[in-house]
Amino acid sequence: MQMKAIAYNIQPKEKEWLIVANYKKHDITIIANSLNLDTLAFANGKEALIIFNEDPLDKALIDGLKLLGIKYIATSSYAIDHIDLNAAAVAGLKIANVPFMADNELKTMHQVIKNLDNWAEGKCVGKACCCQNSCAIKPLKEG
Repeated sequence: MQMKAIAYNIQPKEKEWLIVANYKKHDITIIANSLNLDTLAFANGKEALIIFNEDPLDKALIDGLKLLGIKYIATSSYAIDHIDLNAAAVAGLKIANVPFMADNELKTMHQVIKNLDNWAEGKCVGKACCCQNSCAIKPLKEG
């Protein structure tokens, strides 16, 4: 199943790796501009947001993304402190990161695409899941 996604603030090298990793699976719109209130409208009709360079996602942007139809946010970073996770939880958005420190950009982009693949199939993203809410697809923690 294909997802409609948008990637903001993507650098030329990141774009190359994302295209290689995606291999025409998902319909990804690539925007060089940063995500802000002025560029938010480009996300209209998309299901997923791919963010790069630890772009900050505050409550206003998350609320705007939700209104435009975004359900999923995949960051290409290990860190998630640039995302207002509480606002995302209230909005009901699913969040995923790259749950390891990748030693190259291609591995990072493969994980981003794997996250989109899992969401498209109605599955949890496993160790990449950064959601603050429990959900029907999130596996129970062992312990």
